[in-house]
Amino acid sequence: MSLYNETLRSEKEVVATDDGSVTLYSKEFNESYHSPKDGALNETLQKHVLPAFALQEGKVHLNILDICYGLGYNTLATLYHVKKHNLPVTLHIVSPEFDEALVRSLKDFHYPAEFEMLRPIIQALSSDFYYEDEQFKIEVAIGDARALLRSMTAKQSAAFAFDIVYQDAFSPKVNPLLWTREWFADIRAMCSEDAILTTYSTAAATRMGLHENGFELHYLNAPNTRRSLIASPRRIESLEWIDMALKIERNPDARSLRDADLS
Repeated sequence: MSLYNETLRSEKEVVATDDGSVTLYSKEFNESYHSPKDGALNETLQKHVLPAFALQEGKVHLNILDICYGLGYNTLATLYHVKKHNLPVTLHIVSPEFDEALVRSLKDFHYPAEFEMLRPIIQALSSDFYYEDEQFKIEVAIGDARALLRSMTAKQSAAFAFDIVYQDAFSPKVNPLLWTREWFADIRAMCSEDAILTTYSTAAATRMGLHENGFELHYLNAPNTRRSLIASPRRIESLEWIDMALKIERNPDARSLRDADLS
C-alpha cells in the first residue's frame, strides 16, 4: 500500500512563515511542513511542545514519539524547551522519517536562532540519525513509519511506553496512511496510560480514529495559532473536552479513515 511519489520527493521550496522562521513546501504532498500563518517555530511550540510538557510536568523521564521527523522542528524545539528552562528531565525521542536526503540536508538548514545552541545535535542527527548524551537520546529511524511502529510494538518490553506523541504528519487529505484507525491503534498500543498526543488536525475522521482507539479528546486553543487537538487515554480536566458520544449521535455518518479505504 503506497500513496507516495518518490519522483517528486526532492522537489521542495523554502517558505517564510509569519513568525520569522522558515519551513519548506513539499511538491510531493503539495503542502508546507508547517503553517505559514501560524509560523514554523510558534506552531511547533504552541501546538506540540508546550502543552505536552505542561501536561507531563514533574516526570523525570519522557519517551517521545515524533511523527514524522521532517525538518526536525518538533524534536529540536523539545530540546530547546528543556535546555532553556533547565528542566530536570531525561528524554528518549524516536522519530521515523522516510526522506533520508532531507534529513541529511538539515545540517545546512536555516533554523531559527533559538536552535543555534543545538548545532552539534543537528549535525549528528543529519549524518548519523542518532545522538546521545547524559540527558538526551534521539533516534531518527529512516524508513516507513507504519512498518517501524509495528516492528517496535512486536519488540516492545512491558516497561517501555511513549509518554508524548507528536502526531504531525502531512495532512489526512494527502497522507492518509498516517491517519487511519489502524495507525492510531498501533500508536495506542505503545502509549502509557497518561500519554499525551498532540496534533494540528481536528478533522472528524481524525477525531473518530482516535476515539475508536480509546483516546479522550480535547480542543487546544493556543496563543496565535488555529485550534488544535490533545488526545489522551485519560480525560484532562483543564482542557475543553470533546463529547464524542454526542458528536456521533448528531452525526451518525461520521467515520474514521480505514486502511481498507486506501488499498
